[in-house]
Amino acid sequence: MKKTTPLLILAAMAFAPAAFSAPVGTLSVHVLDQQTGTPPPGVTVTLEKQQQDKWTPLASGKTDQDGRIKSLYPEDQDMQPGVYKVTFKTADYFHMKKLDTFFPEIPVLFTVTRTNEKLHIPLLLSQYGYSTYKGS
Repeated sequence: MKKTTPLLILAAMAFAPAAFSAPVGTLSVHVLDQQTGTPPPGVTVTLEKQQQDKWTPLASGKTDQDGRIKSLYPEDQDMQPGVYKVTFKTADYFHMKKLDTFFPEIPVLFTVTRTNEKLHIPLLLSQYGYSTYKGS
């Protein structure tokens, strides 16, 4: 039994990162075009974390046909407490529709208070305005 104990500990350590990594859907986003009432597919969204006086890129993705990214935070890492920024790159969406926009990108800063806290950030978008809130 004593010879197998180190192997069991080693095996447990090998699976520990997966057990403690951010669950799928830890951070999700959703975009809705207020002017059309439809979700815009293909909007690029980036995620960064503030570290001292700089922003560190963590992930990026594009909204699906429902205007969502169901899991933006990297699944192989824990989402630690801190200040984060999600940036919605909206200029391309409006240019594709041959519309002007006042906001070529929309940065949303938010605070994570618990490791792997489940968060959702919706964006209600128009050419000249937007709103957002902490969703569920």
